[in-house]
Amino acid sequence: MSFEEIPHTADVRFRARAPTLDGLFSEAVLALMQVMYGPDRKGDVERTVSLDADDRESLLRDFLSEILFISDAEGLVVSTASVRTDGQHLAATLTGESFDPERHSCGTEVKGISYSGLCIKSDANGYMLDIVFDV
Repeated sequence: MSFEEIPHTADVRFRARAPTLDGLFSEAVLALMQVMYGPDRKGDVERTVSLDADDRESLLRDFLSEILFISDAEGLVVSTASVRTDGQHLAATLTGESFDPERHSCGTEVKGISYSGLCIKSDANGYMLDIVFDV
């Protein structure tokens, strides 16, 4: 995993790194699922997501918000996310399993994805993301 939790006073803040923007979006999904359900996530159920937004920060927020909705409405616990994005358009295949209260109850409920502190940067080493999950 190339994400880490960073101290935050009230919510959960993460920093993720990846060599590509696609990889960064995938890491953000894994960080969200880690917070919500813990590390025991498997599965072979697939779900696709397609989104458009004006910029990459809005696209990431919308994408993670869609995953929150899918997780809540369909009970899908995502284990992997294969993402293709150019920063304004996104197509993703999510792989996961149905929620199992015996294995997935060790996490924290995430109520939303915050715009506050949301920042995607890039340099010669790739991409870095700071994001806050409202809990």
